[in-house]
Amino acid sequence: MSDVRRGADLSADLGASGARADAPAGPAPARRGEGDADAVLGEIRDAIVRGEYVPDQRLVEADLSARFGAGRSAVRTALLQLANEGLVERVQNRGARVRTVSLEEAIEISEVRMAVEGLCAAKAAERAKADDAAELRGIGARMEAAVAMGDVLGYSEANQLLHQRIRALSGQGTAERVLERLRAQSVRHQFRLALQPGRPAVSLPEHLAIIEAICSGDARAAERAVRRHLGSVIEALKAANHQPPR
Repeated sequence: MSDVRRGADLSADLGASGARADAPAGPAPARRGEGDADAVLGEIRDAIVRGEYVPDQRLVEADLSARFGAGRSAVRTALLQLANEGLVERVQNRGARVRTVSLEEAIEISEVRMAVEGLCAAKAAERAKADDAAELRGIGARMEAAVAMGDVLGYSEANQLLHQRIRALSGQGTAERVLERLRAQSVRHQFRLALQPGRPAVSLPEHLAIIEAICSGDARAAERAVRRHLGSVIEALKAANHQPPR
């Protein structure tokens, strides 16, 4: 399968195709009470992260209420929280829309991730036990197999899992929440990067170096490996942005 075909499959599976949310989506869910605001917040956030709502797309309260089976008050509260998280922006007299994250901002986010994820990797190296190391090495093996098979989606899933497990192992709850918010803001740039031909083969040894440093208990090496990886991500983002549309 070609890189282009695999990229198309990944885009469709991950929701990065920019498909609009007003496409047929089956029966509307049963309406829930206003007390379900947190659940509605999570569902709208996930839909944005999956790419079901595209940048600059209007988020109409009545449509969201119908889709997610929630009251208008719960939807309005969710949109206010998502605006605080940087996923949504509210425009005077025009309501809410999905916020566009520029390349420059995506690079800034990656630079912040360097510091925070570096901290998490260092802490994970200090805390990781034998079973944790075995799990991380297992994820690394999955990533190697995905690259060998040209499985872009499988590699992307294993990549996300690796970063999630490192954050969890670090025990840094505040850092984990910060990183999750940053990831959500830059997700469309991440999708574009995942589709860049040959990118998994470049990032694989970077991830394996992170894994080895953590499993060896070398906090400094783990932090350095994360910084090298995210420096590579920044360069790849710049390169992907200058590629002509396919």
